Amino acid sequence: QVQLVESGGGLVQAGGSLRLSCAASERTFSRYAMGWFRQAPGKERAFVAAISWSGKRTYYVDSVKGRFTISRDDAKNTAYLQMNSLKPEDTAVYYCAADRRFYSERPGNKPDDYDYWGQGTQVTVSS
Repeated sequence: QVQLVESGGGLVQAGGSLRLSCAASERTFSRYAMGWFRQAPGKERAFVAAISWSGKRTYYVDSVKGRFTISRDDAKNTAYLQMNSLKPEDTAVYYCAADRRFYSERPGNKPDDYDYWGQGTQVTVSS
């Protein structure tokens, strides 16, 4: 079972940047596509970005395209979400997740597509 731990959240002013990290406990991390989701108060958990197991394909929700970048470092068993030009509407708890399938080049954009989740990290963007 893969254990995931997010870090890097915090309070930032609009226009600022943060880099979230997601550290995995297993070397099998490299076999999983990874995703980032976020959940704002009173809202459902929503897809933000995903990266295929190979790292060759990335996917983003339209609202973050051009501002956020997902990446992975399999040598460190870690996935990242670089967030630039942050907006107040980006405020949420951010979760990383591992795809339920090995070797996926097309990870899903729904929470049910992922089996393993971190505990979340709070990102707050002030105006």
